[in-house]
Amino acid sequence: CPVVLAPKNSSVAMPPPADIVKVAIEWPGAYPKLMEIDQKKPLSSIIKEVCDGWSLANHDQFALQHADSSNFYITEKNRNEIKNGAILRLTTSPAQNAQQLHERIQSSSMDAKLEALKDLANYSRDVTFAQEFINLDGISLLTQMVESGTERYQKLQKIMKPCFGDMLSFTLTAFVELMDHGIVSWDTFSVAFIKKIASYVNKFASDISILQRSLAILESMVLNSHDLYQKVAQEITIGQLIPHLQGTDQEIQTYTIAVINALFLKAPDDKRQEMANILAQKQLRSIILTHVIRAQRAINNEMAHQLYVLQVLTFNLLEDRMMTKMDPQDQAQRDIIFELRRIAFDAESEPNNSSGSMEKRKSMYTRDYKKLGFINHVNPAMDFTQTPPGMLALDNMLYFAKHHQDAYIRIVLENSSREDKHECPFGRSSIELTKMLCEILKVGELPSETCNDFHPMFFTHDRSFEEFFCICIQLLNKTWKEMRATSEDFNKARKRAGVMQVVKEQIMRALTTKPSSLDQFKSKLQNLSYTEILKIRQSERMNQEDFQSRPILELKEKIQPEILELIKQQRLNRLVEGTCFRKLNSRRRQDKFWYCRLSPNHKVLHYGDLEESPQGEVPHDSLQDKLPVADIKAVVTGKDCPHMKEKGALKQNKEVLELAFSILYDSSGQLNFIAPDKHEYCVWTDGLNALLGKDMLSDLTRNDLDTLLSMEIKLRLLDLENIQIPDAPPPIPKEPSNYDFVYDCN
Repeated sequence: CPVVLAPKNSSVAMPPPADIVKVAIEWPGAYPKLMEIDQKKPLSSIIKEVCDGWSLANHDQFALQHADSSNFYITEKNRNEIKNGAILRLTTSPAQNAQQLHERIQSSSMDAKLEALKDLANYSRDVTFAQEFINLDGISLLTQMVESGTERYQKLQKIMKPCFGDMLSFTLTAFVELMDHGIVSWDTFSVAFIKKIASYVNKFASDISILQRSLAILESMVLNSHDLYQKVAQEITIGQLIPHLQGTDQEIQTYTIAVINALFLKAPDDKRQEMANILAQKQLRSIILTHVIRAQRAINNEMAHQLYVLQVLTFNLLEDRMMTKMDPQDQAQRDIIFELRRIAFDAESEPNNSSGSMEKRKSMYTRDYKKLGFINHVNPAMDFTQTPPGMLALDNMLYFAKHHQDAYIRIVLENSSREDKHECPFGRSSIELTKMLCEILKVGELPSETCNDFHPMFFTHDRSFEEFFCICIQLLNKTWKEMRATSEDFNKARKRAGVMQVVKEQIMRALTTKPSSLDQFKSKLQNLSYTEILKIRQSERMNQEDFQSRPILELKEKIQPEILELIKQQRLNRLVEGTCFRKLNSRRRQDKFWYCRLSPNHKVLHYGDLEESPQGEVPHDSLQDKLPVADIKAVVTGKDCPHMKEKGALKQNKEVLELAFSILYDSSGQLNFIAPDKHEYCVWTDGLNALLGKDMLSDLTRNDLDTLLSMEIKLRLLDLENIQIPDAPPPIPKEPSNYDFVYDCN
């Protein structure tokens, strides 16, 4: 191939330097300027150059901002986010703008004031503007307007009700946006302000925007300040919040449950049970079941999250009993065991005035406690000294005995009359089961910030945990008989071998189907007998069968690179499709979304903000920002991510840590992600590692590799069905004595 040399004087088009960004800059009443920005130059010099081009004096009173819907100011900190082709706007500086708005919102003209508050609500989303407005003591001005505004405009409210409502709505919106930046402490607000916000929850029930923002402010106050929690708890009652759940607006319902959850979460331990009793009196559970869960509309992600949080907080009330050991000397606690015995065997109390009858009674009690399945027949109280499950197990047993008496008596008598070793000890199995159910429902753990895993069936009964136990103890007894298990099964540590492991699998598989009621859960379990579990396991084992003979291992080794390449292509294809990520902040319901995808040629990552979660494909032109793959220095996960090193309760959450990853580029550039779920986390970390030429190490890759290898080997061995594959290759035969059989083709 001939090489063509360019003449000496010919110009060759060179790519623009990395520090030069080509942009368009707008100024009202003038034609936009096309300009090259040198990122090495100070921002003030660039602004001066732009001002000089339009003959504008006092360049220090101007600034650049993005011309898109965000209107965010460009600063030295975020200037690296400017991309080629961006449209910017020359505007007044943040300090100047903040000063003007500070004056305008105090205007005596209602129309001017309304317009100023509308602008303030919009600008307050920008942290640069927010800092300047807060420096002017703007938060105090807004709180004063809220505290005194209603009285000042009491007369105007009747004749200008829509205007007043909009004004208050914009004021509260601006306040929420400013506080969201975390610049000002929540501890600084007065009781008068809290009273006013709390009053709006009742007064403006029909004004959705005011009610929504008032609830959001109350939630943030409770979550961010212990002192404010106490003040809010005094001002707002559960009775005032309940009516908002009976409406039809799901967003208001979500905010209302969020406030209830916040009050529940921050309540001192001694007050939490008291609050739970109030919620029960106000029939919160049945109201949520009727107006939220069984309403004729889909439950969105945020509502699902709040229901999950309420579910977790409700079950966490059991933690105290779960971690309480039984006191063998406490007569009241011992009476519970006596009651269990009485219900099971209907024994009448006997006279205790003689030593003979006392001995006889002790002997009878010991025999009955053995029939009840306790480990310690003499003093069964000792069985409840282990935590967890502590006294919670005894509570469950008593509930079962009292509320499902026939089933309780049947299980006890059925097993106590057996003479073989296959009796199911009710006492011991109840203790083990309670411990298992606490593990499944994660009793005692704080709710995750990202989880939406609520179970509708737990909202169908006031004593849902106890009813859950009653169903599961009957399942355990049934499975025990099907397996012909013995007490030794409790000691089986081998994975999936013991009866408790089988019962756990049955429960988990039934819960995965999200039954809408406890009866539906019970019917799901009836279809998951021990025989069915064995079939499911066998089917899974066949799909994941691992051939260990040497020829198969060699074949695996040979085809593994091919399978890994297939997985790699799948991961990259998923990155090309893209994913919607959530920007988590302190006020979770105000989540903003952003989208990221890989270009089809695998050279560039395109990303950009979205107003809402996309329903279909996101157009390419809506993702303005780009990051060349060649610029990526590293991919970090978990605690190593820059956004996980920040302070805050959210960042300490274990589940969020497990979904966090970051792309590091240039000297200090970073792109931070929180995956929507574990699957997307694995897909993206695998895909990014593949782009960087590194190994894909996720659990998903290991599972996919095992599955695909197993399938490929089975396909290749179809022709060898029922043929024994030797461990070693057949021996090479000896050389023949002569080669007379060779035919010479020539």
